[in-house]
Amino acid sequence: MKKPLFTAIKMLLAFMFLLGVIYPLAITGISQVVFPYQANGSIITTNGMPGGSERIGQLFNNPRYFWSRPSACNYDAVPSGASNLGPTSDSLKILIQKRRQTFIAGNHLPANAFVPVEMLTASGSGLDPDISPESAYLQMDRVCDARNYSPAQRQQVQKLIANHIERPTFDMLGEARVNVLELNRDLDLLK
Repeated sequence: MKKPLFTAIKMLLAFMFLLGVIYPLAITGISQVVFPYQANGSIITTNGMPGGSERIGQLFNNPRYFWSRPSACNYDAVPSGASNLGPTSDSLKILIQKRRQTFIAGNHLPANAFVPVEMLTASGSGLDPDISPESAYLQMDRVCDARNYSPAQRQQVQKLIANHIERPTFDMLGEARVNVLELNRDLDLLK
């Protein structure tokens, strides 16, 4: 009776050490060598100062900046996740209408304007850092007006958006997208 118990305890301790210490250290070491930027959080810096991660969305509500996709978790990575509201939920319908009205009013669009779905709904993680190119172009006039940009500067912003469009992965997975944090960082660098 004692021998199987001691064998089980030894195996438990061995696997705890192997899978709880050795494996995580090995994977961390390999990732630091092979993918150091990604392993350290894909941090975007401006003038040597960290501004955020390119993989985690942030709240931008200043009219001088492009707005991110809404978050179900207030852009907090700890409790990240989607809401539990389903397609038949009245609360979700009200929330989408409110977001639509806010987007249309904030961007001075006609009441019947098309608003891309990612500006109305949160992503599955609640932390999506990207919006569609259409969403960025719909916000361009608001951003340029808030910054009092000249027509020449507006063309620069249009080119900036075009330069930040990432193609679908392998040209077939996902949609074209624009990283909002990177776009806003480079917007601040425009002269």
